[in-house]
Amino acid sequence: MAPGDLARPQAGPGETPAVTGPGLAEEPVSGHSRIPTASGRVSEASEVLAEDERSPFTSSQLSRIDEALTRTSADTGLLFTLWVGALGGRSRERAEELHASLGDEAAEAVLIAVSPGERVVEVVTGEESVRRVDDQGAKIAVGSMVSRFTESDLVGGIVEGLRVLGDHAGSKHER
Repeated sequence: MAPGDLARPQAGPGETPAVTGPGLAEEPVSGHSRIPTASGRVSEASEVLAEDERSPFTSSQLSRIDEALTRTSADTGLLFTLWVGALGGRSRERAEELHASLGDEAAEAVLIAVSPGERVVEVVTGEESVRRVDDQGAKIAVGSMVSRFTESDLVGGIVEGLRVLGDHAGSKHER
């Protein structure tokens, strides 16, 4: 994942094929691609071009983040997404814009926006997800992430934050 990518749970490793219709996949493409997963979620990947195209994560770190996103989304029934990159001086507004860009899925989504260079973490919830992930739960998750980030463990912080948010939201079967 390059800086500025909005990560969503993926169906599996490798390139994501584009979807031309309900469940009809094409050959892998670069740029923007979407595919429905077996659970009904849509796995989406976007290519972000920047001057520095080096990914801040190794493939094993990306797999670890993807697994945490997928597991937390599946366990809770909410859509968990991740943004890693610069948010700018108005970080909360930018995080809310990113959350809104999820469209119809925004209501049941939780966005974690991390800007390591700016030392900012934002958690944005939708109209439905806020009922299960309140401000207190988000604060606890941010605290656990920041604790790991101060130890220079970006991936561990993200995974821990997802775990805490998932625990706070509870199982989709409990609701």
